[in-house]
Amino acid sequence: MTTPVADGFHMPAEWAPHARCWMAWPVRAESFPNGLEAARQAYAAVAKAIAGFEPVTMLCPDGALADVSLACGAGVSVLPMPTSDSWVRDNGPSFVIDGRGGVAGVHWGFNAWGGNYSDFQADTQVGRLILESQGLKRYAAPLIMEGGSFHVDGEGTLLTTEECLLNPNRNPHLTKAEIEAHLAAHLGVRQFIWLNKGYEQDETDGHIDEIAAFVKPGTVLTMVTDDKDDPNYPIFQDNLARLRAARDAAGRELEIVTLRTPARQEQDGVRLTLSYTNFYMANGGIVMPQFEDPADTEAVSLFRRLFPDRKILPVPALDIVRGGGGIHCITQQQPAGQPA
Repeated sequence: MTTPVADGFHMPAEWAPHARCWMAWPVRAESFPNGLEAARQAYAAVAKAIAGFEPVTMLCPDGALADVSLACGAGVSVLPMPTSDSWVRDNGPSFVIDGRGGVAGVHWGFNAWGGNYSDFQADTQVGRLILESQGLKRYAAPLIMEGGSFHVDGEGTLLTTEECLLNPNRNPHLTKAEIEAHLAAHLGVRQFIWLNKGYEQDETDGHIDEIAAFVKPGTVLTMVTDDKDDPNYPIFQDNLARLRAARDAAGRELEIVTLRTPARQEQDGVRLTLSYTNFYMANGGIVMPQFEDPADTEAVSLFRRLFPDRKILPVPALDIVRGGGGIHCITQQQPAGQPA
């Protein structure tokens, strides 16, 4: 069976032009301790914000089309599709391009973040169904993988964590070298930057989008804390050291931009992963999270300096984070182009 790279495809960076953004309406009540209604209002706010920059398609249950359309507004289209959960970054496809205007998709295996939930069967088909809805070629990857577990720069570099990709609850039969080989064949990457761990108590087992993100070629934004008593302090310091020692696929040293975390908040005794790297880069804009914390102001100011050519749109995100993720986790960009 062929692979995307064998057919001339690679995954572009998130700043490449988009055809649309994909999202999925919250349906799992147990994921959101403040209730589904609060989560749905937060998702709708993100969808409306992104729709100001590019088309948004919201997946939703067949019987909820009218309610979801009303909640999200005229700028957001709705598509009936069964889902078990609402984190389309993780259960949806990763899109690849061929450099000639063609687009296809990689459909990863999915097991609910290493078995966090038992009823995830519908989510195993979301990648296939999204690609079929767009008439895009599907490459079924032989990996359990979530899109939030890696970032690419579109130039051959992939950023990830050992805590997630090497976790025995994902692909216990594969070595690190074998995982790299599969990712190289499906995403067109050749340089891997492995950080160690993610946030304390992160139920995704260290998704990269909670701690670091490429913001332009050769530049990584990463979270830090100055509090040496914070359990995240040694984690973030180790990640910083690894980033400083790393080189990208072009052989460049990375420019590292740091941003401090907000104050600790908890939900039922579990720390929330309050991260500004969990943002969505839209066509001409950035939709970024706000956490009702003084650090929000610093983050918005930094984003305006990092992205001078994009409109920065802050959106309240606590009711998303309480479910276990952030704005990046609930969105997936589809690059501009036509079916290859």
